Amino acid sequence: MKRYSRITGTGSYLPPRRLSNTDLVAQLSSQGVETSDEWIVERTGIGARHFVDEGIFSSDLGLEAARNALQAAGRTPQDVDLIIVATSTPDMVFPSTACILQNKLGANGCAAFDVQAVCSGFVYALTVADAMVQTGAARCALVVGAEVFSRLLDFSDRTTCVLFGDGAGAVVLEASDTPGILATDLHADGKHVGILCVPGHVSGGAILGDPLLKMDGQAVFKLAVGLLEDAARATLDKAGLTENDIDWLVPHQANIRIMQSTAKRLKLPMEKVIITVDQHGNTSAASIPLALDSAVRSGKVKPGDNLLLEGVGGGFTWGAVLLTL
Repeated sequence: MKRYSRITGTGSYLPPRRLSNTDLVAQLSSQGVETSDEWIVERTGIGARHFVDEGIFSSDLGLEAARNALQAAGRTPQDVDLIIVATSTPDMVFPSTACILQNKLGANGCAAFDVQAVCSGFVYALTVADAMVQTGAARCALVVGAEVFSRLLDFSDRTTCVLFGDGAGAVVLEASDTPGILATDLHADGKHVGILCVPGHVSGGAILGDPLLKMDGQAVFKLAVGLLEDAARATLDKAGLTENDIDWLVPHQANIRIMQSTAKRLKLPMEKVIITVDQHGNTSAASIPLALDSAVRSGKVKPGDNLLLEGVGGGFTWGAVLLTL
């Protein structure tokens, strides 16, 4: 009998400190950086974001999201035999945030590792977990996206510092006799490294290069819309389905304009698009599982619905996952 994987529980967590656009504008103005709520909303659709306090790390956010997902799935940490954390903001250079999270969760002994594909990270991690469950390497996987992007932001650059937030989302993925994840599609093109990156690293105890986020927003937008459509159609083709079979699009929450353009190309009404960017901002690898959990817990997304998850990120990376919840 063929082995499949299904999501059996979702969870998310946002740090308590919430900054509305008004809050952030006031903070930036005190530093001599001019912007406005209207400017941010018109260009991005973002109205608020959450930032961590000092001493809080990606593993801490991921821990809360993981606990919520396990509770939803009716599982305990001892049931987990695989942990994959998607993050671009790890707690340390090494060990992996997945190992740190594993210890905090009390799931010691199972395989644990990080995936780094920036904003596509959760799609990459879910694809890897699905493959491992299908081959029998795991039965109960915890897939987490967790980020503290606030620590990478240049608050003198109004074009980037208003976009990002911190948070975590998680799913429990289990072996099943019935299909859950129907198809996946992953890609990367390293020639676009420079349009979205943090070009710094640690050497000899010092930071070399620039440790703050750099982005060419127009270049990212132009690439993102076309690549998201391509990944969506490739994934649908693999599953033998069409856009008419999609109940919900759960995109990476980067920018409302990218989401609107993608939905239009797929001939999907915006009523079928899960949107949380207005309240969370861009939480990178956490954005898709955050949006998914929000939609599940609100009752929008129901068991049996067909969901298309997709994202693009620095690298340049992109991909999609088609699944039945």
